[in-house]
Amino acid sequence: MNEDILVKPESRKKTETLHSTNNSQNQQTLKGSVTLHGVGLHTGANVTMTMKPASPGYGIRFQRVDLPDKPIVKADVDFVVDTSRGTTIEYNGARVSTIEHTLSALVGLGIDNILIEMDGPEVPIMDGSARQFMDAIESAGIQEQEARRIVYSIDTNIHYYDPVKNVDMLAVPSTEYQITALIDFNSPVLGTQHAALKHISEFRDQIGPCRTFCFLHELEYLLDNNLIKGGDLSNAIVVVDKIVSDEELQRLAGIFNKQKIEVKQEGILNNIQLHYPNEPARHKLLDVIGDLALVGHSIKAHIIASRPGHATNVEFAKKIKQYIKKNKHLSDIPHYDPSQQAIYDITQIEKALPHKFPFLFVDKIIELSDNHVVGIKNVTFNEHFFQGHFPGNPVMPGVLQIEALAQTGGILALNNISDRENYDTYFLKIDKVRFKQLVRPGDTLILKLELLNPIRRGICEMRGTAYVGNKLATEAELVAQIVRKDKK
Repeated sequence: MNEDILVKPESRKKTETLHSTNNSQNQQTLKGSVTLHGVGLHTGANVTMTMKPASPGYGIRFQRVDLPDKPIVKADVDFVVDTSRGTTIEYNGARVSTIEHTLSALVGLGIDNILIEMDGPEVPIMDGSARQFMDAIESAGIQEQEARRIVYSIDTNIHYYDPVKNVDMLAVPSTEYQITALIDFNSPVLGTQHAALKHISEFRDQIGPCRTFCFLHELEYLLDNNLIKGGDLSNAIVVVDKIVSDEELQRLAGIFNKQKIEVKQEGILNNIQLHYPNEPARHKLLDVIGDLALVGHSIKAHIIASRPGHATNVEFAKKIKQYIKKNKHLSDIPHYDPSQQAIYDITQIEKALPHKFPFLFVDKIIELSDNHVVGIKNVTFNEHFFQGHFPGNPVMPGVLQIEALAQTGGILALNNISDRENYDTYFLKIDKVRFKQLVRPGDTLILKLELLNPIRRGICEMRGTAYVGNKLATEAELVAQIVRKDKK
């Protein structure tokens, strides 16, 4: 098979190889388009595959440009329809198979948003690894986008066990995305192998080039049933776990157009050289990464996979997705430790904001970045407004909760201005306000503001949420204008 990588003219430029770009806190896409040609392993179809940049939040999607209306299918576990010989997704008449190697390359290089156009039903097998997909991505270049990458932390063990296949999958809490894979095919040749990825930045060199593998008896079955029309012995490690006659080796040589095929001492067919002694285990780890990309969210967890396969990977991905969906709201809640040192204490807040007692509703700032801020308001019975607002049943007025959010947002709006003492913020619009829970004396309001868009021409658009513990009390979208004091 003669696969090649063709870079479109607009993206043929010198680009820096980015091995650690997946450490970015922002979402990423391609700088330009890149095209690959190859053959599908199972269908034998010649396929042209073009990877294109996509906007923030778009995710990973495949488009069948050879079909009427050019339908698009999202890389999502909900659309998996087959895992018998690779992972296949389908939606609205668009079916795409053997997607796992491409997905693993995207995760390994930190690509969040991409459109992959294909003129056939199966992703090209290339050399049986993720290497050529990574080469293509790097030739196009990687572009950081002005949108935060949302990463979900797994804070409890998630377990999946298949007693029929004896497959065990476990996700445990971790500060990084880590994977450990163990394979055991009860084979005297292959034996028990394991592979580990401690940080996703290691994927490029340690996991991505590792090729798929199969046993000789599986290869014979697939050949006899015409199920690997695109195989040519250059894209798979073949494990020989039985005595093979010279006649059978000659037959295989003829099928794959090789002068001679023989079995090495290690029980591996001499079609390719192993990159690592445990290359099969590393490739299984690669498959796990690709299949778990179908969760649709970046996660922090240590994945421990014993004897994994595509079917169980997908079932495990469904379980992780269900966990995220159930606990998604908790991941947005800032953690407040009263003992942690404040970024701004009340004295610094008074200097930063024009508000003073009794109209200052932020006690301290505990988080602050270019695009978000978290403030704290301790609600006490001594607040002046409780004297006249339901005295017998004190409740913090909703309008003052919004004011507390607005003041916290003012800190964020002025954060990147060096002479912020010369500026004030004025709110132009408050929208989508919802009050979810009463706020009473003794409550601690956690006030979180996030930029919806980069600040342009002094206009600051923010989403605000106020929590009491892990319960949402108030939410709103706020638009403010940063105005120089001498131009009011």
